[in-house]
Amino acid sequence: MKLVVVIPTYNEADNLPTLAAELLALGVEGLELLVVDDASPDGTGQVAEELAQRYPGVIHVIHRPGKLGLGTAYVQGFRWALERGADYIVQMDADFSHSPHYIPKFLEAIKDYDVVVGSRYVPGGRLDERWGWGRWFLSWWANSVWVRLALGIRTRDATSGFKMWRSSALRKIGLGRVMSNGYVFQVEMAYISEKIGLRILEVPIYFEDRRIGRSKMSIPVKIEAAMRVFEIRLRHRHIQACPEQPSEVTC
Repeated sequence: MKLVVVIPTYNEADNLPTLAAELLALGVEGLELLVVDDASPDGTGQVAEELAQRYPGVIHVIHRPGKLGLGTAYVQGFRWALERGADYIVQMDADFSHSPHYIPKFLEAIKDYDVVVGSRYVPGGRLDERWGWGRWFLSWWANSVWVRLALGIRTRDATSGFKMWRSSALRKIGLGRVMSNGYVFQVEMAYISEKIGLRILEVPIYFEDRRIGRSKMSIPVKIEAAMRVFEIRLRHRHIQACPEQPSEVTC
């Protein structure tokens, strides 16, 4: 079994060593870490390179020439993992909003599913108590009202960036048709997943506010993501559900 954890980074030099240590301490057989760094000015790429040299064959780095966006970072990381024979692929943030300790639980749960979503909005899921009322309401409204109404998505946490995928699920999605490059990337992946009939399980998580550094989710970024929801619906209006039999190709 090979599991690749894909982590896009931009200015996460202070978080990355601790996160890598916690991931490796899980003791999950076959776990590897791929850091996709967008030329972070704080030296995150160099920190990742040092970790890769310390753990050869376990920690890997893709250095990109600039801030090219979250969506393309994940797509590039997913393709890298698929080309190297990953059975399962985890996507997560580098800021400890997503705790590594959920990964063994995801790995157990995915036996009967195609994708496991770390969800803030199913029973048992929680947000950091330090979130203000306005921030909480905006996040809840985007997931529980706006995206569900605009796209008909059943997934309660459509903007979750913490997921475990079967490699076959990503091949069925067809990464070439995923066009979103900001935080709306998560919504596009959720929408395609439902349209092609992937088996989705939401597992409750505690979403902690980042420990170090500043959040990259500004109000303008959130508004832009909300407006791009209609583009996603139009772009994928012709997608049909996949056949019931197992498939390794885009449907």
